[in-house]
Amino acid sequence: MAASSAAPAKDAPNVVVRNKALLTISVMAAMLMQVLDTTIANVALPHMQAALGATQDSITWVLTSYILAAAVAIPLTGWLAARYGARNLFIASVVLFVVASIFCGIATSLSEMVVFRLLQGVGGAFLAPLAQTIMLDVNRPSEHAKAMSIYGMGVMIGPILGPIIGGWLTENYNWRWVFFVNIPIGLACLVGLWFLLPRKPNTPRKFDMVGWGMLAIGLAGLQLMLDRGPHVDWFTSNEIWIEAGIAVTGLWMFAVHMATAPKPLFPPAMIQDRNLVSGTLLMFVIGVVMMAAMALLPPLLQNLFGYSVLDTGIILSSRGAGVLLTTALTGRIAGVVDQRLLLGLGFAIMAGSLGLMTGWSLEMDWRPIVLSGFIQGLGLGLVFVPLTVLSFATLPNEYRTDAASLLNLSRNLGASVGIAIVTALLARNIQVSHADIAGTVTPYNLPADPSMVSVLGSGGDTIMSGLDAMVNKQAAMIAYLDDFYFMMFATLAGLPLLLLLRKPKRKADEDDLPHMAME
Repeated sequence: MAASSAAPAKDAPNVVVRNKALLTISVMAAMLMQVLDTTIANVALPHMQAALGATQDSITWVLTSYILAAAVAIPLTGWLAARYGARNLFIASVVLFVVASIFCGIATSLSEMVVFRLLQGVGGAFLAPLAQTIMLDVNRPSEHAKAMSIYGMGVMIGPILGPIIGGWLTENYNWRWVFFVNIPIGLACLVGLWFLLPRKPNTPRKFDMVGWGMLAIGLAGLQLMLDRGPHVDWFTSNEIWIEAGIAVTGLWMFAVHMATAPKPLFPPAMIQDRNLVSGTLLMFVIGVVMMAAMALLPPLLQNLFGYSVLDTGIILSSRGAGVLLTTALTGRIAGVVDQRLLLGLGFAIMAGSLGLMTGWSLEMDWRPIVLSGFIQGLGLGLVFVPLTVLSFATLPNEYRTDAASLLNLSRNLGASVGIAIVTALLARNIQVSHADIAGTVTPYNLPADPSMVSVLGSGGDTIMSGLDAMVNKQAAMIAYLDDFYFMMFATLAGLPLLLLLRKPKRKADEDDLPHMAME
C-alpha cells in the first residue's frame, strides 16, 4: 500500500485511494467514536460512582482526565503525523483508543479509571484532526464542501447522540457498556483503515519540545481551572488561583516562544494565514455555544420539567435533525453561494433560536423545546461547513494536519470555557433569583399564613417545603433564561469576525500540487 507521485492536475485530490466511500465510512466511524465519548459517559457517572466507591466530587475526574489528556495531546498531531506518517498515527490512535476503552470497562477503582481515561484521551486526541485532514486529502478541492458536510455531521451529531446512547446502555445493560460499545466500532474502523488508507511520504521536522511543554502546561492549568471551578467555588479556592496562574504563565510563555523561536511548534506561515486565524476564533465561539447548550438542557429538562433520561435525549434529537438537514444542503450549494453569507446566516439563525429559548417557561410543553432545538440545528449546520472550508481555503496542503489540530483544539477549549461560564452563571443567578423572589413573598400572597402552619406539625412543614420548592424551581428557571441570553450575545459577538474572512480565488482552491496514488 505504498504511494507514488503522479503528475500535477487541477482540481485533483491530494491523495487518490481505491475505494473512497469505504474509506470515508471508516474514517468517520473512528471520528464519531471519539466525539461520542466526550459526552456518552456523563449520564453514567452516578452508576460509576457507586461501583468504583468514589465520592460525588472525585467521580468528575473521569471526565476531567479525558478532557485534560486530549487538550495536551492535540497540538502534537501535526508533528507526529509528519514524523511517523498520518496512516500509522491514525491506526495507532484507534488501537490505543479501543484498548483504553476495554480497560475503562473493566476498571475496578477510581484511580484505574482515571489512568485509563487519560490513555483514552490521548488516543482520541488525534482522531478528529486526522479524520478532517484525510477527508480533505482524498477529495478534490471542488468537493471539499461536501466532504466537510459529512465531517460536520459527525462533529455536531456526536455530542447529541452521546447522552441518548449512554442513557440507553446504562438503563438497559450496565455502565461498562458505555466503553465496551467502542470495541466493535473500533475493530471495523481498523479493518477499513488498514486496507484502504494509503501511506504518504514522511516529512520529519524538528520537534519543538519547549513550545509544546509551555503549551501543555498552560492548557493543563486552564482545563483544570475550568473543570474544577464549579466544585471548589471558583476563586474563593487557592487551588483555582494556582491553576489560573499556571495557565496564564504557560500560555503567555508559549505566545512569546511562538513569536521568537526559529522553528516553533506551529509553522509561522500557518499562523499568519488570516482565514485560519479567523476560523479558529469563530470555532471557539461555536464550541462555547454548542457544548454550553448541551450541558444546560439535559439537567433543565430532567430536573425542572421531569423528563426521563431517554425522553430528554429524544427531545434534544431535534437539534441533530436540523444539523443533518442544513449540513447536507450546505455541502451542495457551497460552490455557488458565497460561503461567508452562509456563515453569517447560520450565526443569525443560532442567535435567533437562543432568543426563542429566552421566552421559555415552566408551564410550556415539549414543543417549544423541539422547535428551538431544530432551528438551532439549522444554524449550526449552516455554520460548520463554510467555516471549515474557508479556514483551509487559503492554506497550503502541507499545513492541513497542524491546522486541523488547531481548529479542534479551539473548539474543545471553547466548549470547556462555555460550560464553565454557564455553570458558574447558573449557580450564581439561582441564588440571586431565589433571594429576589423570596423578598416578594408575604403572608398576603401565600395560600397559607406562615405563622399558622406551625400548629399543623409535620403537615405545616410539608406545606412550607412545598412553597420553598416552588421558589427554587422558579429561581432556577430564571437562571437558565439568563444563561440563554448570555449564549445569544456570545453568538452575536462572533459576527464581526466574519469580516476578517477572505473569499478564496478559484485559483487558490485548485492547487497544482502533486497528488498521491495507491499502488
